[in-house]
Amino acid sequence: MNYRHAFHAGNHADVLKHAVLARALEYLAQKDKPFAVLDAHAGIGAYDLQGVEAGKTSEWQGGVGLLGEAFLPEVENILAPYRRCIAALNPQGGLRFYPGSPEIILQTMRVGDKLLANELHPVDAEILRQNYLGETRLVILNQDALLAVKSHLPFKARRGLVLIDPPYEATDEAMRAVRMFAQGQQRFQTGCFMIWYPVTTDRFVDQLLSDVTALGIGNILHAELRVKHTHEANGLSGSGLLILNPPFKLQTELKVLLPALAERLGVQGLGRSEVNWLTPPKG
Repeated sequence: MNYRHAFHAGNHADVLKHAVLARALEYLAQKDKPFAVLDAHAGIGAYDLQGVEAGKTSEWQGGVGLLGEAFLPEVENILAPYRRCIAALNPQGGLRFYPGSPEIILQTMRVGDKLLANELHPVDAEILRQNYLGETRLVILNQDALLAVKSHLPFKARRGLVLIDPPYEATDEAMRAVRMFAQGQQRFQTGCFMIWYPVTTDRFVDQLLSDVTALGIGNILHAELRVKHTHEANGLSGSGLLILNPPFKLQTELKVLLPALAERLGVQGLGRSEVNWLTPPKG
């Protein structure tokens, strides 16, 4: 509960997570029927990249700070929802404020859609509340993430997305993320689930992917971006996403997007990516 995302906002892991999230949400919003989103580890909603926390690490400079130059048109088409969210927070131009997942979700939602934003850290939960006073599409929860998943699925709307992205600071957090995913999927089998994970060591990644595979759940897309060599002393060398029931076109799009991000964000040419089915669609 000590984790504060303000120190890491806009880094290479956020670029991957939020670009894919924005694209997936855009597909959800294409249908007329309402949808809901459960953001299990919401944070405060938006971040000041000139603030004290971001200034102490400057991680954003190796992430969103490198996206100023446009990519090829086919990549920019996929990035468009993410770029719109950033631009909306910076109407004067430039890059000072960075959208967290609640901001990205709310920008994509229509009237009648609903965001359940869960944040356990008491200070961040209050900042989130103050940042979105009067936002009727938002319900703020202050619960353990596993309890939030158990308590609020399935959605009344019967359509939606669940984002699971803990900080993975505690030794059992990966195991808890897998449990959260398994129990959420049992309650909401048609929902889209996104699990974010950090790449710290190959052993950590291999164990997480093995544990998710062992659940026997089909239709899980795996996307991973690494920006430097991976070993424990290197810290966060990349990140990945596991996406259950992804939008139909997302796999093809990520095979275009991730290599471009790996080339741009990779340190000294060390960027690499992969997109594959962790578990293929059944039937």
